[in-house]
Amino acid sequence: MTLPDLLELFDTDDKCRELLERLRWPNGPECPRCKSDDVVRLETNVKLLWCPVCEYQFGVTVGSIFHDSHLPLSKWFIATLLLCEARKGFSANQMKRTLGVSYKTAWYLCHRIRAAMQDEKTMLDGTVEMDETYVGGKPRVGRPYREKDVVIGIRQRGGDVRFIHAKDVKSDTIYKIIADNVSEDVEVLITDEHPVYPGAMGSKKDRHKTIKHKDTYVVGDIHTNTVESAFSLLKRGIFGTWHRISAKHLPAYLNEMSFRFNRRKDHNIFLDTLRHMVTAPVLTFEKLTA
Repeated sequence: MTLPDLLELFDTDDKCRELLERLRWPNGPECPRCKSDDVVRLETNVKLLWCPVCEYQFGVTVGSIFHDSHLPLSKWFIATLLLCEARKGFSANQMKRTLGVSYKTAWYLCHRIRAAMQDEKTMLDGTVEMDETYVGGKPRVGRPYREKDVVIGIRQRGGDVRFIHAKDVKSDTIYKIIADNVSEDVEVLITDEHPVYPGAMGSKKDRHKTIKHKDTYVVGDIHTNTVESAFSLLKRGIFGTWHRISAKHLPAYLNEMSFRFNRRKDHNIFLDTLRHMVTAPVLTFEKLTA
């Protein structure tokens, strides 16, 4: 989907709403409250449906990321496409200028789309690479010191990547991350020579391979270059697009980056993201800023 295609196909809110209904209810509309499919469309307002079973009136955006938004759906679609196609992310300031909205609206809009960019957590297997990086600015004179945030990257060769915001790089933390993301049937788990990894492997210790970066970066198939290439894209997004990310919202940005990276060759990423958005739970501004 290109921007000219989007502007031609979804130039009105009615066309946008029709697509959302097909994505949310592929088998026909159903009541979000009682799940009844015996619903009727109101003659006085075709945007709304009514359930005679529980007497609930609703639209396709209710209880979703779009819930209670006054922004036209056509602008929502443009913002979604921009976030899907920007390999290094899209800043709220740029979204403000592109859509002609306030910064607060653009920031909230980006975070709501980002909140729907959640991958289903399947266990990684085959050949898996794991590495750590640190996110945070350099210490500056006159500013309070802040510990850098730890990001653990796990990537299955030929498969998906995961970015996890870790509280530290201790053995117990790394062990839990491996247990939650790497299958017991993994063939090889490759890391660098960081001393924390050998003690965090658990039952996968016999399949753990180490590349010593102080000596070389590649020994046959033993390397972490695949996950490090994903890290480089993440860093370009932080340095070049977002500039500064708080620890509170870092997991959301990591999910966005991994969601987009895992679908970089998928031509239906725009529709897939909309499907996630129309089925994801409501994210209120109060919850986001709490």
